[in-house]
Amino acid sequence: MSIAKDSWPVPRSSVRKVIICCFIPILAEGYDVGVLGAILPTLANYGPWGLSPLELGALGSWALVGMLIGAMCIGSLSDRYGRKLMLATSVVLFAGAQIGVALAPTPEVFGLFRLIGGLGMGGIIPVCAALTIEFSPPERRSFNYGLMYSGYSLGILASGLSALLLIEHFGWRVVVAVGAVPILILPLLLRAIPESQSFLLARRRGADAEANASRLKIAPYRIEDWQPAPKSDGSSYSVLDSIKVMFSGKYVIGTIAFWISLFCGLLLVYGLNTWLPSLMRSAGYDLGSSLTFLIVFSLASAIGGLVIGAIGDKWGKKTCLVVFYLLGACGILLLMFPNHILVNYAFVSLAGVGSISTSLVLTGWVADYYPSYARGTATGWALSFARVGAIAGPLLGGWIGSAQLPFQWNFIIFAVIGALAALGVLAIPQRPKESTAPAPHEVLVRD
Repeated sequence: MSIAKDSWPVPRSSVRKVIICCFIPILAEGYDVGVLGAILPTLANYGPWGLSPLELGALGSWALVGMLIGAMCIGSLSDRYGRKLMLATSVVLFAGAQIGVALAPTPEVFGLFRLIGGLGMGGIIPVCAALTIEFSPPERRSFNYGLMYSGYSLGILASGLSALLLIEHFGWRVVVAVGAVPILILPLLLRAIPESQSFLLARRRGADAEANASRLKIAPYRIEDWQPAPKSDGSSYSVLDSIKVMFSGKYVIGTIAFWISLFCGLLLVYGLNTWLPSLMRSAGYDLGSSLTFLIVFSLASAIGGLVIGAIGDKWGKKTCLVVFYLLGACGILLLMFPNHILVNYAFVSLAGVGSISTSLVLTGWVADYYPSYARGTATGWALSFARVGAIAGPLLGGWIGSAQLPFQWNFIIFAVIGALAALGVLAIPQRPKESTAPAPHEVLVRD
């Protein structure tokens, strides 16, 4: 529902600063997620390892196991120890691990470092989601989140371009090693990014919160605008409180529906990211053309996130996400037919918008759905459950390949999963009203 909104106290320049600071690590994560799909056709023919399709799918899932753990742990810890510390920890883990992946002498070592990197990648999204939603005006939260998260799709795009430019001359290891670059700019990132105002006040660090507000030029600055509604006993909120609110009577149906829809959404994202180039090669395209499909998939999803975010802010997230998940499912299904390459580019674009773009806006809705003290935990736990779907995506494609089923079955199964994601979104109820009137930054916006 829509209600009147007070003048937003955070200036646009500070909001842009937060978005840019969150965009950079999300871009780096997108690269590390997309790089496996970009190098997978080369790994499939890498003689020293001799990997089967199922083993290739398993390599794609190691990072996702790490993400499952990282999203839950780092997301929850960010509500207790702060967004900046957990962001730094995440970047060091996932960027540093790419060096180990690039130097891996065996598939087992490759998978181990992908697992370690996944711990960091899992923590990035809950932290950046919480910061972006907190400092964005309510009427632009989905758009700003889509703008910030477009870095994910552009990172996947960058991995495809890197593979096109580098893999033939330097091999797959150099393409992977590019993913370690973000660790070099981490000091600048930490100097620029602000700490969460709500976190500082929840931890009773009033002086730090006031200094943070001054740096961000928040005016007028009123503590009550940012401080979570106090507990009845006057104590600070704990991680356990954040977990309890997710499964309380007011939120439990929404929690289940979010988890199911994100599970299906991330299964699509990671299944298609991993297998799309290989699937298009099975359909008769050469390596260069199959990588171009991954690039189109990623670029379309980056633009789609902005479009869906803007539509969601104006006309409501639920209807928007249901429609685009269904359109994405149609695009995936239509790829099974021998269409002209330009027609398939259009269907791949639709698949990208209906998987990555919709799932990123859905993640932003999770962060906006719960009370501010539970944002990191709620987002992290939802994404952690969804990572099971992300793990299943690459394995599902590998299983279909190992079973020697026609490649068209990949598109049929992924399209059905897209339709299930739409049904999950349809089941999400309106955001519950809190017992006390929401502060300006907690004001309800259209679901």
